[in-house]
Amino acid sequence: MAQRQMHLGVFVLGTGNHIAGWRMSGAYDSFQSLPVIEHIARIAERGCFDLLFLGDGLAAGVNDHPSFTARFEPITMLAALAATSKHLGLGATMSTSYMEPFNVARFYASLDHLSGGRAAWNAVTSSNPRAAPNFGREHPSHDARYRVAEEFVDVVMGLWDCWDDGAIVAERDTGRYIDASKVRALDHEGEFFRVKGPLNIGRCPQGRPIILQAGSSEPGLNLAARTADVVFSVVQDLDEARAAYVALKSRMPRYGRRPEEIAVLPGVMPILGRTRQKARNVLDRLQAFVTSTNAASLLSGRLGIDVSGFPLDEQVPDLPLPDTSHGFARAMLSKAKREGMTWRDLHNLTGAARGHWVIAGTVSDIADTLQEWFETGAADGFNILPAWFPGAFDSFVDQVVPELQRRGLFRRQYTATTLRGHLGLEIPENRFFQRAAQ
Repeated sequence: MAQRQMHLGVFVLGTGNHIAGWRMSGAYDSFQSLPVIEHIARIAERGCFDLLFLGDGLAAGVNDHPSFTARFEPITMLAALAATSKHLGLGATMSTSYMEPFNVARFYASLDHLSGGRAAWNAVTSSNPRAAPNFGREHPSHDARYRVAEEFVDVVMGLWDCWDDGAIVAERDTGRYIDASKVRALDHEGEFFRVKGPLNIGRCPQGRPIILQAGSSEPGLNLAARTADVVFSVVQDLDEARAAYVALKSRMPRYGRRPEEIAVLPGVMPILGRTRQKARNVLDRLQAFVTSTNAASLLSGRLGIDVSGFPLDEQVPDLPLPDTSHGFARAMLSKAKREGMTWRDLHNLTGAARGHWVIAGTVSDIADTLQEWFETGAADGFNILPAWFPGAFDSFVDQVVPELQRRGLFRRQYTATTLRGHLGLEIPENRFFQRAAQ
């Protein structure tokens, strides 16, 4: 049997994933530049990455991460990128709380066609309550958001299935363009949505675009186990990562799914150096740019409370999980308790990678760590968060990826043409047009 191999994604923020990455020499300082994103995509394809991922938010604050405050709308950006990339999966966030299922289904179906089968939708419930006033709404509670999300995802998937393969026949001799027997309405009437359908675009090259998710609460895990193809996890500790991996995979059989049908990709920020001390020096330089001001907004959002008035050298107390993001809050508060961290420490942690895992070391150190997590039941691969672009990403692709390839842990070339193919997933059965029925 072929050796199991990692999947790799890159989380793109034009100013770098570190809150001050843009201040590094030679770093990009804009998330509003097509040439910047195109360059990052070329690096990712040089490294044979599965996926390029753009997060999104629906509110901005002047003290937020720079790439949160000023950035392109991601579907627009990925549509442009589809024309200049060839292999790379193209994933982006779109909210189930502030969007409409028909539009979401149409956007990602269009992207899948434009890219030849490389689209992925990150279905999020939008934890930030600052989004609500931008839509003239009240921000729903955590549980309410997930009740909506359950139905929302079902509607989107249903719309993608309203067309069967081969529905567009374009018969010049008869004048028949559509085989009407291969198109049907959705006729969905649920608690939150009434959607007629069908979608006004044909069956996707992947059958359905890939679904990404990152929820780690009970509702989030259930939604992911039932519908997701890739889960981005937020972890800080190997044992906790293994437990989270099992917690997700073990509930998949209840939905008739096999564990290998979901790839779990923890977010990780690798800081490379020729020696461990040189790597540590790079991290220290980045962290010297972090202040209580530029990290407070991020940390407040992660914990769901205003932390700006807390004494920086006071130890972080036990806090309940917020009504915002359970995954980030749980990982950060657990680490704070485990290591006796102060609020200053938590500011630094958030400024570095927004609550994601940071590892600093040599190429061998990084490869050894990723291999251990991959081989001991904590991950199926990783969502790489370069601290700045392009330098930190170049270093990972040119140094760590060849080491992973040498160990037989990662592909040396693309062997598939779609993101679903990169992930080793089959085209899903159409729920309305079963092959056996034809």
